[in-house]
Amino acid sequence: MANESNVLAYPAAQSNQANTFFSNKLGYETDCSDVYADIKDNNNHFVFLDVRSAEAFDKSHAITAVNMPHSQINEQTFAQYDKDTVFVVYCWGPGCNGATKAAMKISALGFAVKEMIGGIHYWEDFERYPVNRRMSEAQS
Repeated sequence: MANESNVLAYPAAQSNQANTFFSNKLGYETDCSDVYADIKDNNNHFVFLDVRSAEAFDKSHAITAVNMPHSQINEQTFAQYDKDTVFVVYCWGPGCNGATKAAMKISALGFAVKEMIGGIHYWEDFERYPVNRRMSEAQS
C-alpha cells in the first residue's frame, strides 16, 4: 500500500476559490514588515493601535503606536476618530486574541481595521524593529 499524502488528503481549492480566499484574507490582516515599511516611508495613513494593557504598552511598544486596551474600545473612546480612519491593531502575538477582539469591536463601530499578525512579539523579537520603552523611575 502506497503512502497517501497528508497534504493532499483534502484536495487543494480551485485557483479562483483560492484567489478569492487569499484576497479576502489580506483585507483583514497585515504583517510587521508591511507596517514598518509604511512607517519608514511616512506612508502610515492609519492609526497603529496597541490594544494591550497600559502597563504592557509602557514596557515596550512599536514605534508610532498608541495605546487603547481592547476592553476600552467603545463608541465613546472612538468618538474622536473620523469614520474614514483606518486602524491597524496588535497585541502580544499569535497566542493572544486581544487584537482580534479589538478588530471585531472597531469594525462593529463602522471603522476599517486590519490585524497585524505576529503582534509585538514578532515586531520586537523576530524582526527587531524599533520600539519605545518607558524608563522606570529607577533608571531615570
